Amino acid sequence: MNESIRQVAQEYLDGNELTEPLLNRIEVAIRAYDPCLSCATHALGRMPLEVVLVDAAGGVVDHRYRQWDGGSSALSTER
Repeated sequence: MNESIRQVAQEYLDGNELTEPLLNRIEVAIRAYDPCLSCATHALGRMPLEVVLVDAAGGVVDHRYRQWDGGSSALSTER
């Protein structure tokens, strides 16, 4: 799973910002490893997900938390 997410990041991450399309691609990579999540493809973009982008020194560059909110996804930098 880590390698799949690493491949997504190498292809779609600009190094500065976590975007909704990037979170969706990470979600797809995660779903490939969990049959229960995989069958829920109609809910793409609604899986609770937290991604923290850190630089080489360990500093937080960007942080996104998306939670299920009863029908739509909310993307924010705070929980």
